[in-house]
Formats: sequence, C-alpha cells, structure tokens
Amino acid sequence: MSDQREPKSMKYRIDRRVALGLLGGAGASALIPMTGSRVNAQTLDKVSYQTNWRAQAEHGGFYLAVANGIYKKYGIDADIRMGGPQQNPSQLLLGGRVDMIMSNSFEAINYARENLPFLCIAAIFQKDPQVIISHPDVGHNSFPDLKGKPILVGAGGRTSFWPFLKARFGFTDEQVRPYTFNMAPFLADKQVSQQGFLSSEPYAIMKAGVNPVVHLIADAGFDNYQTTINISRKMVDEKKDLVQRFITASLEGWAEYMKGGPGIAAANALIKKDNPDMDDEKMAYALKVMNERGIVNSGDALTLGVGAMTAERWKRFYETMAGTGVFPTGLDITKAYSLEFVNKGVGKA
Repeated sequence: MSDQREPKSMKYRIDRRVALGLLGGAGASALIPMTGSRVNAQTLDKVSYQTNWRAQAEHGGFYLAVANGIYKKYGIDADIRMGGPQQNPSQLLLGGRVDMIMSNSFEAINYARENLPFLCIAAIFQKDPQVIISHPDVGHNSFPDLKGKPILVGAGGRTSFWPFLKARFGFTDEQVRPYTFNMAPFLADKQVSQQGFLSSEPYAIMKAGVNPVVHLIADAGFDNYQTTINISRKMVDEKKDLVQRFITASLEGWAEYMKGGPGIAAANALIKKDNPDMDDEKMAYALKVMNERGIVNSGDALTLGVGAMTAERWKRFYETMAGTGVFPTGLDITKAYSLEFVNKGVGKA
C-alpha cells in the first residue's frame, strides 16, 4: 500500500487558544541528575515524542535508541508514539498532549508567523525525501524535462514543494493533476509523473513492475528540513538538561541505525510490533535509499553531526519560499528554531 504522507498545507492557521491555554506538556517528571551511564529505573524522566506516520525505517533511529537502551543510558523513559492518518501531531503539541513532535521547517516558520511559543530544535533529515517519480525511457530524466508535462500532486504538495518547482523550473498549475495516493493513474500512463516519498512510492512502483526515475526535490535546492524535533519554549526553558539528553540520545540512535549493522535488528522488531504491515524487505530498501541519497548524512551533518541545522540554511529556505508567496516577507526567522541542542558532532563520520 502506498505511503500517504505529504507536506502539510501551508494555508492552515494555528488556534492560539489551544496553543496558549494548554502548555503544561506531557512530561512532568522532575529532573534527576544522572550518575554514570547506568540509571536506576525509578529515576528515569519520561519524554513523549509523536511521529508523523506509522512506524517504519524512516523513524528507525528513535526506535533504536529505545530498543538498545540509549535513552535509558541518558536517564530517559522515551515514549515514541506512532502517528497515522487520523492523528494531527501539531494539535497534540499545541494542546500539551505530547512533549515533542516530528515535523518540518514549514511548521516551525508558521510558529514564528503566528508568534507562538514553539520551535524546532533538531533536524534528522538533512534532505526532504519528497520526490517526483517518472516512467523510464520516455525522456523524463530531469526536472527540466518535466516542464509542461502532467504531474500528480496532492493538496499539501501544492502549497509546499510545488511553488518551489514552479519558481525554479517554470512549472505551471496547468500541469497539475489530482493525486489521490493511488498508483493506478501513474501506472496506466507513461507520460504522467507523480509525487511520492523517496523510500515508499518508488518501492511500491518497482513491485508493480516499473523501474521508476526518481527526482529528489531536495537535490534541486529545496532546503526544507524534515523529520525535525519540534517542542514548546516552555519545556526548553524549564527542562533544558532533559531536552539535551533526549536530543543527544536520539542522534546517537540515528547514527547507529544508519550504519545498518546488527544493532538495528531490535529497532526493526519494535517497528514491526507497532506496525505489523511493515516488513524487513521494505525497511532494508528504505535504509538503502536514505543512505544512497544522503537523507540523514549529508550537507552540514557531515561536519556538525546528525541532526545539524544552521542559521544560514534556515534564512535561505525562508527567503526562497517567501519569494514564491508561501510565507510573508519580514518574519523574524530566528524565532522558528534553536541551535542550542545540536551541532555538537554526535554521530559525525
């Protein structure tokens, strides 16, 4: 079955009554200093993290940090909560139902736009895995080749990566066809391309007998951070040490997961426990393409460590998307993020 994730629509407005009225946070345990690398179970601080979709290899580093005891080493009882089509992680965060969520740069910039006390503090994916998928042997071998050609795009994509592609390559709205997360229209017409997620739809399309051409939008300069860790300023201010321990443990988990060694077996077992529809072959494919395309280990992460972010990239992404009309000009983009907890060389090759 095709993965139904896509970027959130940029048209939404956050309900300030929800955001400002329920900021208590889900993790209310007191901070207890860690002594050494081993911590008694009674001293573990609870932290909840809500993912954006069903459990899968694309969440593997968090699961590995649970399965292999990395969070416990840092004095944390981590609750990795699986997302899905009926859940809205943003509302869970804004309503204080969860400590942190998996998100992206768009959402963090919306916090700044709405002057809300939330921010992004780490970015696991240096490259957004959103792709445009084309048929082979029809001359659709690059983004410029797709100008004027029909492309299936969902509602969220039309207000996130599509404005970027229009500005960068001269695409037009006349090219857009509705994307309903069904591969049948793509498979039936070799002239049609469609949106997808690097590690999901291409795999399903290959299983259907087509070896697709996969265009990674990030490689064209789309600088959206993905699989971020977003949090309330209240938790950052009041539990700084706990937040740092959670970030460091998560980054160590991701560094280990991306190596693909024996250590990932326990993580994958937990993923399959949460999501019985997941299987080893699909997870192996996801890890393979994430490594091949530098989704986690590329760019700033190569020198600053897993989860890296920079002020320069945030500014560049904001200015690029403001130039397409997705964001208003004049925002204080520094309110969208903090570099305090990353760029410490964790997992650096």
